[in-house]
Amino acid sequence: MGLPNASGDLSTEVEVDAFRRLFPLRFYEKHLLESIRPDARSLGRARETTIALGAVASANGSALAKIGSTTMLAAIKMEVMTPSLETPDEGCIAIDFHMPPICSPIVRPGRPAEGAPVVAKQLSDTILSSGMINLKELSLVSGKAAWMAYLDIYCLDADGALFDTALLSAVAAFSHLEIPVVSLNDDGKIVLSEEQGLSDREPVNKEKRKINLSSVPFSLTCVLHKNYILADPTAEEESIMDTIVTVVLDSSSQLVSLHKPGGTVLAYTSAIQDCIALTRQRVKELQKILEEGISGMEVD
Repeated sequence: MGLPNASGDLSTEVEVDAFRRLFPLRFYEKHLLESIRPDARSLGRARETTIALGAVASANGSALAKIGSTTMLAAIKMEVMTPSLETPDEGCIAIDFHMPPICSPIVRPGRPAEGAPVVAKQLSDTILSSGMINLKELSLVSGKAAWMAYLDIYCLDADGALFDTALLSAVAAFSHLEIPVVSLNDDGKIVLSEEQGLSDREPVNKEKRKINLSSVPFSLTCVLHKNYILADPTAEEESIMDTIVTVVLDSSSQLVSLHKPGGTVLAYTSAIQDCIALTRQRVKELQKILEEGISGMEVD
């Protein structure tokens, strides 16, 4: 008796899937009329978000961040460098963003992903302009030695809101970062004490330490379609509704940046204000998630 119903359900499911593939925008618009999305989220709701600190044992700081299916792995490696003459009391941060072929079908093997340099530039601009890290904290000996922080972010799954997830993984990795102990070797150069076996030497910095973070930036990407605003879009939503707005606020809800890379929908003042309001709510959620991740790491 159950077979006909099961067959009917399967037939309906196939028809819905076929309609979604053939007419994706119409499919979404039918849901938008009910103020709901195909994944059952309300328009302003972000996907489930998780953070795991210390994901890479060999790194000085690392984190794995997930927003929905979008997954980013961030790792920081610290190296001693000679500071520039212009900024003798400051260290540096170098950021690279990687999109290997495993992260998305649209990334071809042997070809660099088109969006990777854009995300890398956004991340660098955001982290440096937000003032999250005081580069003077990375100084060791004025004019002679300072820290270079190499931040590499790997996209393991690209299902929309890449910048939001990448920024979250970067912030989490810096929260986990420990500055290594360094000493002077026989040649008078500053080197890592553990690597050079100089644990008996007087260290330049006495112990491993955390870096102080202030004005921590968090972001929310929204897609605009007609009069609708969809927060935290999936890759499918981004491809169908091509007007994207990314708002970055710091932990005090001050605006750090607003990015709108073209699109067919005009970003009216009211729409931008709504996006900022959604971002303020999202910042509170992300702060709580990050605090829980840090607390969990301290307990472990």
